[in-house]
Amino acid sequence: MFSNLRSLIFKLDPETAHSLAIKSLKFNFIQNILDQDKDNSLLETKLFNKDLKNPIGMAAGFDKNAEVYNSLFRLGFGFVEVGTVTPLKQYGNPKPRVFRLVEDEALINRLGFNNFGSRNVLDRIKYNQPSGLLGVNIGPNKETKDRLFDYVECFKAFHKVADYITINISSPNTEDLRSFHDKKKLDELLQTINNEKKILKSSTPIVVKVSPDINEQEINKVSEVLLSNNIEAIIISNTSDSTRDNLNGVQKYQKGGLSGKPIEEKSTKLISKFYKALNGKIKIIGVGGVDSGRGAYEKFLAGAHYVQLYTGMVYRGPNIVNMIKKELKKLLLKDGVKNFEEIVGKKE
Repeated sequence: MFSNLRSLIFKLDPETAHSLAIKSLKFNFIQNILDQDKDNSLLETKLFNKDLKNPIGMAAGFDKNAEVYNSLFRLGFGFVEVGTVTPLKQYGNPKPRVFRLVEDEALINRLGFNNFGSRNVLDRIKYNQPSGLLGVNIGPNKETKDRLFDYVECFKAFHKVADYITINISSPNTEDLRSFHDKKKLDELLQTINNEKKILKSSTPIVVKVSPDINEQEINKVSEVLLSNNIEAIIISNTSDSTRDNLNGVQKYQKGGLSGKPIEEKSTKLISKFYKALNGKIKIIGVGGVDSGRGAYEKFLAGAHYVQLYTGMVYRGPNIVNMIKKELKKLLLKDGVKNFEEIVGKKE
């Protein structure tokens, strides 16, 4: 059904189409898709000591304001991450700011952390109890004079309602945000948040989301800081502000972050490098180009314990989780394994 609708949807501006998708999920216009394989032991796992029916998550960016996370759980996602949320409401960058590269099965966005602000999002989560594992992705306001303060304020706001909180240092659409990949700056940021965590007596896990565009030297430095600050998981990775030359779409040189199929291989290689650097001490959530069972399978082989997607649903439709699970099941049964975790990091 989605393949028939896609051509009509793609005639709309991408941001308008996204708004319609959110409204459709919010008001249940997208009927719950029958999941005939809901409790398959091949895909069962745990994240932060909580049971997941599968390791496939919705990445931050789709449900920015925590409006439809329970609808996403009903579509089959094992976990959902909302945001990025900033302390204060902000509009983001001027429109147009989202571009489809249909030939490349990709998106470019320069949204700039558009969201309703932490108080609004917090109230919504309190009012609408999550039916699955929910992460909240946080970042600083564009005009803030103190980014460390903004991260701490968001952590304070959400630590009681989130199953984990992601520190977003990797968006290419907030000026100089990626400077937090610097070893000293990242260490200061994570120490500051951990200190606040102690004051609050919070046990909420902290996750860090990194850029796909970091170099070899940065991998080891970032890994050292994450390990020394007892970070429990890393998301690899975010959108890329490079990787454009081999694209076909006429919009390929638009400023912003590239997501989808063109960064699949790049993110998978980065996962493999971090897996070796972290030596199994920090869980990896793999993101970038996942839209099939084979894509998820490759991320697991590289060292990811979980995967997230967003652009894949734009091109494959709301049934994507069930499609991925069906293909994954075939691949895993062929391998003769009892659970997908047996293949994590087994890439030769």
